[in-house]
Amino acid sequence: MTRGYAATPYGQMHYAELGEGPAVLLLHQTPRSYDEFREVQPLLADGHRVIAMDMRGFGLSAPLPAPQTIEAIADGAFALLDALGIEQAAVLGHHTGGAVAIEMAAAAPHRTKALVLSSAPWTDAAYREGHANGPGVDEAETAEDGSHLTKLWALRQPYYPAGRPDLLDRFIRDALAPGVDPAEGHLACARYVMEDRIGLVTAPVLLIGGADDPFALPDVERLQKHLTNAVRVETAVIEGGTIPLMEQKAAEVAAVTLEFLA
Repeated sequence: MTRGYAATPYGQMHYAELGEGPAVLLLHQTPRSYDEFREVQPLLADGHRVIAMDMRGFGLSAPLPAPQTIEAIADGAFALLDALGIEQAAVLGHHTGGAVAIEMAAAAPHRTKALVLSSAPWTDAAYREGHANGPGVDEAETAEDGSHLTKLWALRQPYYPAGRPDLLDRFIRDALAPGVDPAEGHLACARYVMEDRIGLVTAPVLLIGGADDPFALPDVERLQKHLTNAVRVETAVIEGGTIPLMEQKAAEVAAVTLEFLA
């Protein structure tokens, strides 16, 4: 694996790259980084050029001032592809990254060969109203005694697999990255009018759901219903999958993704 920074009109974008072949771009959830794909990226790299990026406003990539939008994050992803000389890519997005992937496919169908939407949210009017007063997760004001660290941990712990504090460690590290506002990524989803964009998606789509992800699993059916112009829509539910699906069930995610891309 090689890591690098690509110069774009928005500033430098940080990414990790592995493999050769047709390009696959990996987009993480809020407030993670390319590290979310540490396990799954090597599994996808057999026959593919797999690029895991820190999305704009996250990790070590260029900052994105509030109010953040899904459209602006998607622009950053296209800017990275431009800088790497990639005209077309399959895009795998997890949670927030799934919303970004939908926007990419809607904005530039000729550049998005296929979509893999893992635990992507369906951000309709009801979603926006329900999240209008804040994300409800990953929101902790910095405290002098450091109690915000345990608060961030506690907010996520119920939705992470038991016995895997290492996954929460990785989440905390990304949530505390310089310049990252963990709440803003969730608010960007709450600002996204997906119902006006999803009908523009024409690429084939694979919808992946984690069976134990209470937030995203119901949206698999909703997204499938609204992907009316996609040339093909397939679904896969991964048993035991939770919010950190990419890390927790990497082999299962890679298997269904590679079968779909083939």
